[in-house]
Amino acid sequence: MITAPLLRLLQLASPALPIGAFAYSQGLEHAVAAGWVTDERAAAGWVLGLIDNGLSALEVPLLGRLMAAFAAHDEREAGRWNDFLVASRGSAELRAEELRLGSALARLLDTLEVRRPELAAPGHLAMFALAAARWEIPTEEAAGGYLFAWAENQVGAASRLVPLGQSAAQRILSGAVTAIPAAVRRGLALDDDAIGFGATGQAIAAALHETQYSRIFRS
Repeated sequence: MITAPLLRLLQLASPALPIGAFAYSQGLEHAVAAGWVTDERAAAGWVLGLIDNGLSALEVPLLGRLMAAFAAHDEREAGRWNDFLVASRGSAELRAEELRLGSALARLLDTLEVRRPELAAPGHLAMFALAAARWEIPTEEAAGGYLFAWAENQVGAASRLVPLGQSAAQRILSGAVTAIPAAVRRGLALDDDAIGFGATGQAIAAALHETQYSRIFRS
């Protein structure tokens, strides 16, 4: 059955959402320039590896906690988890990306009349969680939509950088679709003290991207 929360999730996860996510590669641009990612197989390893071993241990459990805090109108708890996420970003560019996208999404939600608390520096994940909570999107579905939107953006970046053909891009996205449900279940089951991960390769790539000579992405 088609429901308003489902349609809202499609809106929230759409690449047409005007927040500028297409401008960021999260270190993938340097990974390609350095020869770490050179073809479809390596691009799939980058995307699916980060979903399985990264986002499932940080973004997914934090999305669940942020949604619960916003639903309970607990601004202090929401601010605490938002700050935790921003502090977990592995480079200056990744932190800037989180905050810039968060600010853009916050402004958009204002125009959509989504009431929001005054967080000092709202990140993208926090504003995504706020919209999901206000629009009564179930937590598992919201987490799945967030991961798919992230994967779609990464595949879009890989399509331009590697480059990849359209069929290769869709094969990687299909792999993401298969991996996301389990990643969501694992992430939402984590205890507070188990939240977090260290994607050393991505952090190094994102840091080196800051001084890369030629760039088309902001991270």
